[in-house]
Amino acid sequence: MGMIGGGQGAFIGAVHRMAAGIDGHIELCCGALNSDPDRAKESGKLLSLPEDRIYTNYQEMIVSESKLPKEKRMDFVSIVTPNFAHFEPAIMALDHGFHVVLEKPMTLTLEQAQLIQKKVEETGLTLCVAYTYSAYPMVKQARYLVNENQLGAIRKVMVEYPQGWLSNMIETGLTLAAWRTDPSKSGKSGCMGDIGTHAAHLAEYISGLKISKICADLHTFVSGRRLEDDGNILLRFDNGATGVLSASQVAAGEENALKIRIYGEKAGLEWNQQDANTLIFKPLDAPMQIFRAGQAYLSPLAKHNIRLPAGHPEGYIEAFANIYQNFATSILAHRAGTAVSAEIMDFPTVSDGIRGMQFLETVIASGQSEQKWTDLPDQ
Repeated sequence: MGMIGGGQGAFIGAVHRMAAGIDGHIELCCGALNSDPDRAKESGKLLSLPEDRIYTNYQEMIVSESKLPKEKRMDFVSIVTPNFAHFEPAIMALDHGFHVVLEKPMTLTLEQAQLIQKKVEETGLTLCVAYTYSAYPMVKQARYLVNENQLGAIRKVMVEYPQGWLSNMIETGLTLAAWRTDPSKSGKSGCMGDIGTHAAHLAEYISGLKISKICADLHTFVSGRRLEDDGNILLRFDNGATGVLSASQVAAGEENALKIRIYGEKAGLEWNQQDANTLIFKPLDAPMQIFRAGQAYLSPLAKHNIRLPAGHPEGYIEAFANIYQNFATSILAHRAGTAVSAEIMDFPTVSDGIRGMQFLETVIASGQSEQKWTDLPDQ
């Protein structure tokens, strides 16, 4: 693995490296870890990278790695930069024959995402988008229950992602917040691009449905902030089901309280990211059931993404690692000409990235439109 971005002090880059290394199949061999040459070199040294494979920009890294013998060069690149720096390095990496792992949202615009999709199709390479929450074992179990018709026809999806860390104007002194609230670096959306897209992906992944219509109410609560920090969205799905998606980064006191509830004709289910090893199943005419990670009764899909015995919690890093494990295994199998199981191929791809960008652009358009509310008459 080579890495673009994610140098010293970067949160998500460290997460990617930890996750990629868990299963012993992936080694960080090179990096262009910061846009500042001195910080890039220092970051590479701290990660014990060979001096000749610490690069000061991604262009140099991609070109130099492509000239190395196949057995030495990187096999894929993980791009963990802010949103504005996704498109060019992804295209260049694909053009030079490298698979790609890309942070979400995929790009600044849908048009850029579509160009990447076209490049993936042209090259036959694999691009993975880091929609982490879909890789939790109990999310896999939820998807399995839906696919097995245990809920019946889906009627309603309710998903929420409240955070509180942007309740004040902290972006003036915190890089992690600064780029996320800067339209030139984050894109047209703030809260929805950062966490709302996770909620939307989770809703589609578990339900197996596609969001077809949106009515969005977006708001910026913190004075001086340039992008929205809160939003509520009414959803319609392609089977006629209804839904509600709420995302906020000004929900004071909340951490990462991603939660989803799905209701069908026969049953409902509920999963909460802050109790990630538990899945609640609620039949219409029977007692509530609790599924727990690590148990023998789980589906093959869930078991494939579990590393530890029951009672040993697996969390965010392990979910990230599931994406890397499946991505890497699929590449190795393709190289060897061997078949891969459906469980291995179950990771977010360029298609999921396109869906995320379609969601964001539609949310922004709806949020800017006045044609959504009907006033109640005065008493």
